[in-house]
Amino acid sequence: MSITTLERLFSPTRLGAVALANRIVMAPMTRSRADRDGVPSPSAATYYRQRAGAGLIVTEGTQPSFQGQGYARTPGIHTAEQVRAWRDVTSAVHEAGGRIALQIMHVGRVGHPLNQREPVGLVAPSAIAAAGNIWTDQEQMVPMATPRALTVEEIAGIVEEHRRATELALEAGFDAVELHGANGYLGQQFLSPKANQRDDAYGGSPENRSRFVVEALDAMVKVAGADRVGLRISPGGKLNDLDDPDTEGTYRALLAAIAPRGLAWVHFMHTGWPQEGLYPLVTAPRIVTGGYADYPTHQEASAAG
Repeated sequence: MSITTLERLFSPTRLGAVALANRIVMAPMTRSRADRDGVPSPSAATYYRQRAGAGLIVTEGTQPSFQGQGYARTPGIHTAEQVRAWRDVTSAVHEAGGRIALQIMHVGRVGHPLNQREPVGLVAPSAIAAAGNIWTDQEQMVPMATPRALTVEEIAGIVEEHRRATELALEAGFDAVELHGANGYLGQQFLSPKANQRDDAYGGSPENRSRFVVEALDAMVKVAGADRVGLRISPGGKLNDLDDPDTEGTYRALLAAIAPRGLAWVHFMHTGWPQEGLYPLVTAPRIVTGGYADYPTHQEASAAG
């Protein structure tokens, strides 16, 4: 790696309102260390403090409601106990000089009711189960459950959950929030015609399939301001049994819709699909993760901005 690339990698920058000591971002990774009530364990504060040298930490995906949970022992951001535990995390990171954003993740159809504190069942754009198995503490690996299709009124309720989760994240001391619209979870389920076969305002055209993500972002921006809100996407990603025959058309529509909003960042998950063609459509700073563990790809990414 050339000294020029090193200097750039370790130089200060900003993502919206958040000043970073360097350009390295710790990507979100599920830890499954919360209790049955979705409260992060004390080890979470230690874990994130140890990684505060990154310019920005993006936390593990965190559900905005008990219904938004699909994995065992993942944390939430919708109860007072959860907020108190997260405040210990953000305090630890800030004391170590770091910055941390909460990733809000509603799993949609990815999961099983056995993993939910309140077994309310899974919901999704359409009643189509994701192929594959998932871990439960009670029965180990089981097939993912079939979700119930959301009503329009319920979609509005989930948008409100994202607004409230953002409010609580700021109360817990987070520097910013990120909407998880990638990796096969609810946001990407709405984007993908394989999971979204609705014929109303949330299905059909790329613009309609983008509507939920845009509305959730708008709700989050209303609380935190656009300069403290980011979005994660994974164009071409097939995790959790998703596919899109018109990936470019879908993401062009989504990026066109969010461009005027002035988000703090757009976070691309590298999937192998040639997403570089979308970069000129992004007006916000870009985070790119996945496949950047070796020096040559770091160097290429840095040279590309």
